[in-house]
Amino acid sequence: MWQSYLNGLLVAFGLIMAIGTQNAFVLAQSLRREHHLPVAALCVACDALLVAAGVFGLATVLAQNPTLLAVARWGGALFLIWYGSQALRRAFSQQSLDQGDNHTVRSLRAVMLSALAVTLLNPHVYLDTVLLIGSLGAQQSVPGAYVVGAASASLLWFFTLALGAAWLAPWLARPSTWRILDLLVAVMMFTVAGQLIIAS
Repeated sequence: MWQSYLNGLLVAFGLIMAIGTQNAFVLAQSLRREHHLPVAALCVACDALLVAAGVFGLATVLAQNPTLLAVARWGGALFLIWYGSQALRRAFSQQSLDQGDNHTVRSLRAVMLSALAVTLLNPHVYLDTVLLIGSLGAQQSVPGAYVVGAASASLLWFFTLALGAAWLAPWLARPSTWRILDLLVAVMMFTVAGQLIIAS
């Protein structure tokens, strides 16, 4: 049981820690201190559900249905281009730099919907959590322990990222920092979208 747990923990850590759209979104929300803990919790819940679905059968379904993957790929690419454009616009406007009293905080609902979109409209999430992590988990002696291990990795990573970035926010709250952050988010979104389009 513990071997399956550790396998899930290590495999998930290796994939989650790679900089991706989900990490960039959590980082941006945390530096802005804008509903960052609920966003982290949502990312953990989505990862746990997707890994469990992959371990217990969805990985096989997706691998045998290229149409579903194609729809996810194009839908994800369009969303990432839109989200990257928003970040790019913020980088060259006062909105990116306005982190003081006049900064408009988005509602929890708006932020959570954006987090869901960044998570579920990105085909890499399905390739990583469902197909890769899930198919490896299906081969474990105790698949349930593997899922718990993967979920533990997600929990540790996203809450460390959210709390750490929020703690550093006062030292990073300079206009140049916010501009660079938005530019990095835009580049990340455009890069992943480009990869999805090229791979189609």
